[in-house]
Amino acid sequence: MAYLANISFWRGTLLLIAALSVLVGGTWSTVNHTTENLVQNYVKSTAREWAYFLADNVSDFQQIAAGEQPSAASMTFFQSAGRARRVFRYIIFNPDGYSLVVSDDDKVALVDLSELNETAAQASKSKAPVVNIRNGTTPDMPAAYGEAYVPAITNGKVVAVVGAFVDEGEARAVISSFTWRAAVALCGLTAFAFALPAIAWYRRTREKQAADRRIQFLAHHDPLTGLYNRARMIERLEAALAALPARGGLLALHFIDLDHFKHVNDTLGHDGGDFLLKTIGERLRAMTRIEDMVCRLGGDEFVVVQTVIGHRSEAAEFANRLISILRTPMYFKDQEICADLTIGVAIGPEDGMTPERLLKSADLALYAGKTAGRGCVRFFAAEMDAALQERLTLERVIRDAAEHDKFDVHYQPVYETSSHQLVGFEALARLNGPDGPIPPLVFIPLAEEIRLIDKIGAWILREACRTAAGWPRDLTVAVNLSPAQFESGQIEETVATALRDSGLAPNRLELELTESLLLRNSESTLATLRRLKEMGVSIVMDDFGTGYSSLGYLWKFPFDKIKIDRSFMESFEKAGRDVETVVKTIIALGRELNMRVTVEGVETPDQVDFLYDAEADQMQGFYFGRPMPATELSGDVLADFLKAHEAAMPSNHKPRLVVAGAKH
Repeated sequence: MAYLANISFWRGTLLLIAALSVLVGGTWSTVNHTTENLVQNYVKSTAREWAYFLADNVSDFQQIAAGEQPSAASMTFFQSAGRARRVFRYIIFNPDGYSLVVSDDDKVALVDLSELNETAAQASKSKAPVVNIRNGTTPDMPAAYGEAYVPAITNGKVVAVVGAFVDEGEARAVISSFTWRAAVALCGLTAFAFALPAIAWYRRTREKQAADRRIQFLAHHDPLTGLYNRARMIERLEAALAALPARGGLLALHFIDLDHFKHVNDTLGHDGGDFLLKTIGERLRAMTRIEDMVCRLGGDEFVVVQTVIGHRSEAAEFANRLISILRTPMYFKDQEICADLTIGVAIGPEDGMTPERLLKSADLALYAGKTAGRGCVRFFAAEMDAALQERLTLERVIRDAAEHDKFDVHYQPVYETSSHQLVGFEALARLNGPDGPIPPLVFIPLAEEIRLIDKIGAWILREACRTAAGWPRDLTVAVNLSPAQFESGQIEETVATALRDSGLAPNRLELELTESLLLRNSESTLATLRRLKEMGVSIVMDDFGTGYSSLGYLWKFPFDKIKIDRSFMESFEKAGRDVETVVKTIIALGRELNMRVTVEGVETPDQVDFLYDAEADQMQGFYFGRPMPATELSGDVLADFLKAHEAAMPSNHKPRLVVAGAKH
């Protein structure tokens, strides 16, 4: 496209030069021709007029023609005419064409030896003037001159012939000067008339060429970083793969994804994000060889292709060097930015012989790296394909369930330790797949990743509130909230709508959240939690004890309840007194902060005895009942829970809660 544009430009320029050449050449030829005609006409006219002037003003032509000396008056006239400088010579001929008197400038002489002038004789014979342009043949003659022969007629008879000679050079100088000035002015006006559209054309052509070059560049490059775009990278990668069999060796494709790039945009704005992307692009260019490729696929995804490597170890070394250099801090408006990234690597031809297959393999490796915790390098392995298909299938199931409300809500009982009474249930999401139930630990993280958890969470909240509204009024329902639900900014409206539509009293709703939510944007999240608490609902910190900063939030926000993570009860048998000490400490801490404490994962009588002695407020776990669908929680079932546990209380201890036969 650029080549064709250059051809068009030079072709237009040559046409313009040709047009100007024709204009200049035509003007020059026209001026010369016009000057020649004007000079000749002027010289002929001047010679004829002066010949007539002499013929009309000399009275003794007849006597002169008869051989007599001109009169004094005639001599004086000849001299004055010569001094006028309009003509350089006068000659008077007799009727037969022989010269008698010659006047050169102001000198007048009689001719002793006369010569016949055929032109003068012709004028006498025809009784009509004869005018010619001649070239000088002697040194005393001008290079070119005009001559006019005019017969002097008296009483119808030619008595003499008067010849007048005019120097063409003087006339030519005057006429040429005037004509060329006019021609130059005309050419200037023409050039000016040409110049305006020519300049406009030139500028428009240059602008079009620049635009064409820009379009050509954007067709193959990313506008922000200047790196290859996907289309150009695919084109070059296809050529590199085709050359592999003949060239030998391997090819490595590094798929780079920046971790937590959204956080940079949120904290430093899009200018900061653009700065990060451009800096990453510059560093990638600096690290690669001229034969390698660097591409930005879009967003925060980059691809580097090592077109020639000898062994996989070279790709591994290069990928680790990429992580090391790209993590080097950069500064934007005095703010330090440290890029975190994950890299997936695919090797050609082992992992693919087409650009699409190689990209897919590297993308699968990248996904495996992100699943493993980010900030690492992963090479493609064949089993990753099966993992991808499994993920895609699960993703379709989740999307279908979210679209058609196919999720189920199961309810697990929670018991008060001191009064050994059922106090409520925790609502837990359940999803059935084509091959059976899908564990929440599998589908919930994926739902968060594909940004459907907000919609799913809102539906579960509405369903739990609607179900709990039909329970006895002293029973509560606890619903887990995902951090993604807070990011949408709609959580307050969602909770208010669920309470209003179901008619459930706010004090019967408990909202459970993990500390990971507070780690993202604690001030904003705490402000939202305060507004939720003002509605009358209870706020619970779930999975307490698994994080490193839970204690820091207990004094920042007045939680209503702490739920000790199930991992403590899972380690109860093995860790023994260590677990007991930690659990007792947390229970004591909650009591000091006026926060109730619920222990999750209770599964054995020994755990129940320990928690009873430790004075935990509430207990929850498989020992008391597995999560069950709402259809099994009829009024009779709810009543039977209390009767069953009261009847099963052991007699060797103060009243405690035991559900016989309800372990798993």
